[in-house]
Amino acid sequence: MNAYIFPGQGAQFVGMGLDLYEKYPLAQELFEKANDILGFSITDIMFQGTPDELKQTKVTQPAIYLHSVILSKVMGDSFKPDMVAGHSLGEFSALVANGALNFEDGLKLVSQRARAMQKACELQPSTMAAVLGLEDALVEKLCEETEGIVVPANYNCPGQLVISGEVAAIQAACEKMKEAGARRALVLPVGGAFHSPLMEPAREELAAAIAATQFKEPSCPVYQNVTTTAVTGSKEIQENLIAQLTAPVKWTQSVQQMLADGAKTFTEIGPGKVLQGLVKKIDRSAETQGVELT
Repeated sequence: MNAYIFPGQGAQFVGMGLDLYEKYPLAQELFEKANDILGFSITDIMFQGTPDELKQTKVTQPAIYLHSVILSKVMGDSFKPDMVAGHSLGEFSALVANGALNFEDGLKLVSQRARAMQKACELQPSTMAAVLGLEDALVEKLCEETEGIVVPANYNCPGQLVISGEVAAIQAACEKMKEAGARRALVLPVGGAFHSPLMEPAREELAAAIAATQFKEPSCPVYQNVTTTAVTGSKEIQENLIAQLTAPVKWTQSVQQMLADGAKTFTEIGPGKVLQGLVKKIDRSAETQGVELT
């Protein structure tokens, strides 16, 4: 079975999507439509902006979504997913890929999500940190024992967990992780505590936007970050998308479930190769690949 996986924030690079824009009329049409929907020229930033311009959450999230979704569209008939999944933001790309959302609605939701997250970040100083080389259960325990808000946010692969929360709590937790034998406990250069209770204001804003958007029955299951299991009901998909903002991204568990359900090849659709690397760390025998366009 073919599993298609879609990356999240952090996979962006300047120049992403330019090859698609120049080579495929469909890609050009969709990029221009995106500029109109967003009300600014995201293609200018994607194709020739600075890394700092591209790094703004309100730009990064729509940019990665556009690259992933447009790439899947120009693949044409060769794009045949049996199951899909996305890492955090990538879940929206996955839901366009399996027909649960259309291109325009997906882009509007991603843009609203990005702006709501940016606003939530500005309300309270917060951050995230990567913890390498500790068991998940120990990271969870140390977070619970740390004063303030600090929670596991991304279960990326065995031995690689990202924590999220208040700045002081993250710093205190990092010290505890190092004392417990973590290979690294490194504060990340992000402007907020994604996938933590501090995203509650953004969750409320996104919930209203999702409720006003039409979702269809998908053509194949999506393995969502919150549940990690195959989901096909549009109501459940919506509920999980809303919950995702304040809940952890269970990527390790999602990939393990996809493998258990018969996934043979994982194809990453979007910028970079981060997810292919994570899948290999979760199961070395899994087949991974990017997209080769002829």
